[in-house]
Amino acid sequence: MTSGLVSLVAPAPAPGPAEELAEWFWSLIRPDFPAEIGFDRDLNILRPPAEHPLLGWSSCKVVDCDVVVLSRGMFCSSCCRRQSESGISDVDFAILPRPDSRRRRSVQDCVVPRCERPWIDAPRSLCSSHYYQQSLVLKCSLAEFLARTDLVPLPSLGPCSVAACTRQAGVLKSMVCHAHNCRLVDDRRANPDLDIDLWKATQTPIPEGAEVSFRGLPDLVVAQLIYGIQQRCADGALTTHHRLRNLTAWLRRQQVSSLEDIDPLQAVASGIDRLTRGPLTTITTSVRRARLTPETEYPKDHWDLTVFGHTGTIDFSVISQPWLKETAKRWARHTAPQVRGEKAGASLRKKVNDLGMLSQSLRARADHGDDPRELGRQDIENFLNRMSHLHATGRLSAYQRRGVIYTTGHIIKRMRSLGLTRTGEPMHGLPDHFSMLRGDLPTKPEPDEAGQDLPAEVMRQLCGELHRIEERSEPEARVGIELLIDTGRRPDEVCELPFDCLDQDGEGKPVLIYNNSKKNRPRRELPLHESTAELIRTQQRAVRARFPNTPARELKLLPSPVRNPRGTKAITESALSGNTRIWANALPDITLDDGTVFDKAKIFPYAFRHTYAQRHADAGVPVDVLSKLLDHDTLEATRGYYRVKEKRLRQAVDKVTRLQFDRHGNRTWQQAKALLDAERNRRSVGEVAVAFGRCSEPTNVSAGGGQCPLRFRCLGCDHFSTDVSYLPELRSYLDDLLRTRERLRAMTSADEWAKREAMPSDEEIDRVRRLIRRVTEDLGSLTEQERGEIEEAVATVRKTRQGFLGMPKIRQPLPDVRPERPA
Repeated sequence: MTSGLVSLVAPAPAPGPAEELAEWFWSLIRPDFPAEIGFDRDLNILRPPAEHPLLGWSSCKVVDCDVVVLSRGMFCSSCCRRQSESGISDVDFAILPRPDSRRRRSVQDCVVPRCERPWIDAPRSLCSSHYYQQSLVLKCSLAEFLARTDLVPLPSLGPCSVAACTRQAGVLKSMVCHAHNCRLVDDRRANPDLDIDLWKATQTPIPEGAEVSFRGLPDLVVAQLIYGIQQRCADGALTTHHRLRNLTAWLRRQQVSSLEDIDPLQAVASGIDRLTRGPLTTITTSVRRARLTPETEYPKDHWDLTVFGHTGTIDFSVISQPWLKETAKRWARHTAPQVRGEKAGASLRKKVNDLGMLSQSLRARADHGDDPRELGRQDIENFLNRMSHLHATGRLSAYQRRGVIYTTGHIIKRMRSLGLTRTGEPMHGLPDHFSMLRGDLPTKPEPDEAGQDLPAEVMRQLCGELHRIEERSEPEARVGIELLIDTGRRPDEVCELPFDCLDQDGEGKPVLIYNNSKKNRPRRELPLHESTAELIRTQQRAVRARFPNTPARELKLLPSPVRNPRGTKAITESALSGNTRIWANALPDITLDDGTVFDKAKIFPYAFRHTYAQRHADAGVPVDVLSKLLDHDTLEATRGYYRVKEKRLRQAVDKVTRLQFDRHGNRTWQQAKALLDAERNRRSVGEVAVAFGRCSEPTNVSAGGGQCPLRFRCLGCDHFSTDVSYLPELRSYLDDLLRTRERLRAMTSADEWAKREAMPSDEEIDRVRRLIRRVTEDLGSLTEQERGEIEEAVATVRKTRQGFLGMPKIRQPLPDVRPERPA
């Protein structure tokens, strides 16, 4: 089966004879497709193979029953009734042969030798004329009747006159088959004025197995149906025979001459059932789109973007001025081939809607803005004021306001450059001062991409609940979410991972091969931890077991469970987002370290990328390295995460500053709630880091800490200060002083003057002890909530402290969110 069509076809013919249009639709159908689905064009009968992945069918699960059922593992109605009456279990009943007398038999000819008419049914085995002779005239048994030598075989009456029927006529008066004659009798009894010709044209055929009859439909409708089924197969959609039967029956009743004439609302009003409505909608949509081209769409106010290579539609009716609407269409036609991605259609639609807001502003003029020659700078200012009002009243965010203004200004400027102000063009006569100035564009708001990361304690709880994903979603959802957490890739990049996305670098270590679709950069590489690589290998084995016959180059690592018989379609970003939301909402309350409940609405797929980036930024990864890890175009996008780091560090420093001490252990900022910006800046340039704190001695600060005459005896200097974040170092230093003193006292191989010079002084030991005691006492005097805030602030400050006293700068380790998978 082919996954899609790639050949170019001739343009659709202009409206004319239905025969020409039918042949054009037949030309769109692959030559091997009718045979693939079991369609006989001569008979207009579809007999889909049972093994077909999308049109296949199942028979009754009784071992010797061939009756077609709706789904695999079901009993047919007859066997279901027999099983219920027998009291035997399903498993035991399924292996019992069906009695021969109960097997369904196809219609056969009358058993009279050489008689060409069909029998009435299997028990009687005679055509209606011979049965009349046998049962009413001669009144003999069937065996006695067949033994007579004077029996006359009868010629065929021809096919049943019901348009959709494939059987032979068996009743001379009505010229229909026996089954349809029974229906006709009942319908005429119910409606004596029945239109026989219309009845024959609209009657459904007698079902035979999984057979679907297209007879009684115009050739154009048949061609359109087969083309639509081909498109559904290319899209991986299941199309069952019973839904096709319902669809063809509805089309006959409505006497449809072309699927393009169907109004969806009228179809619903006509009583078409819900399950049949789905195939009807997709097939008619495919048929309409088959005849669309960019040229046919351009004059319309509603564009189907599929003909431009995108999804969705654009509604230009939001723009009332003819010149502006034509400008918008020119821009959309010009821009459509330049954009790409799943959301490109939505982006085009949004920008046209942005122009619609300019149109709405111009409609307030007396002339409604229809004459571009009358417009000027005041109209731009009115538009800008309208945007400001919408922002002030909360109807537009700062980001949306800026986007609308930028889009309208950019489109007008772009269309000017393409010559749309020349004579005969839609913008002819538009004044030059009808344009956006640089100052018209509001200041760009802080990017919202950074700052949406999840706290480490939240990530630890989420990673401990990953097993819950498969309770409500498919396994691909869990693998996708784990890859988002481990790799920090964009959701669409993870969703579209190919089957063979795992490779090795020059050292034999695993790397992820992915495509950066946002920037159109294929085959990007990301180093992986071995445990993440094993997750991918496990998923590869599962996918291969599920789709053993699909070539690896066509498979996806995360195949969609919907409309995907060959595993070539990936799970969508929206599906992964939905699974993430279902999982997050089902989790128990997630609490932060301070006891507050975390808002689950902040858990979404892209948040895992923000978390990945932020924890690397917080750990001191250089901005250029992180930019490469995130595959950003410029460093500016990456710096946002470092701005968040600086903001958090500032908040942490403000809290730690409340517990700052001088060398005597006295609090230096006892009343401070937070440092003023000026004070913070002064301290940042007027201090230098030293062992266990900060030094503010001017000469030493100007020398970068290298001109201290005390030689790092900072605890004895009034320019020294420390804070609670240095408490671990102070304790370690005290232990080191005590150990050194005891070692020197026990040493006998050194001169006394050397031991005296190296011996830690009692004053220094007492000073360190006093500092530790004061810091510990003040920390103990805080409430539990305040102590928790200080401990969190200390952790943040210490995380950014790379080293001191010329020691090698070592990057801080990443948070221990998933110990088995370090980044």
